[in-house]
Amino acid sequence: MGVSVFAGLLLAYNGMVALCLGLERHYKQVWQQVPGAGRRQVLRGLGWLALLGSLGASVAAWGWAMGPIAWLGLVSMAGLALVLLLPYWPRVAVVVALGGWVVLGIKQLSRAL
Repeated sequence: MGVSVFAGLLLAYNGMVALCLGLERHYKQVWQQVPGAGRRQVLRGLGWLALLGSLGASVAAWGWAMGPIAWLGLVSMAGLALVLLLPYWPRVAVVVALGGWVVLGIKQLSRAL
């Protein structure tokens, strides 16, 4: 259950970051350049897919009775973290999205050993 919950939180955070970077204003804030229309569409699509994957991870961890409710909590926590990071450290918000997967991989490797 712990891995599913952490994966759900990471997917929710990554989804929120991708949706955020799908907006020209935030993309320019992070990367100091204007994204193309195709890149914005891809980021938005990936964001929604990540949120859908987060819902799947929550349902896998808690079942259909509590999974969607827990998913709303995970999305809220991910959104809060992004809202607190983006105005002050925009690139750190993206690094956290990628670094979380490294932490999850290390956790899984340590469990296998």
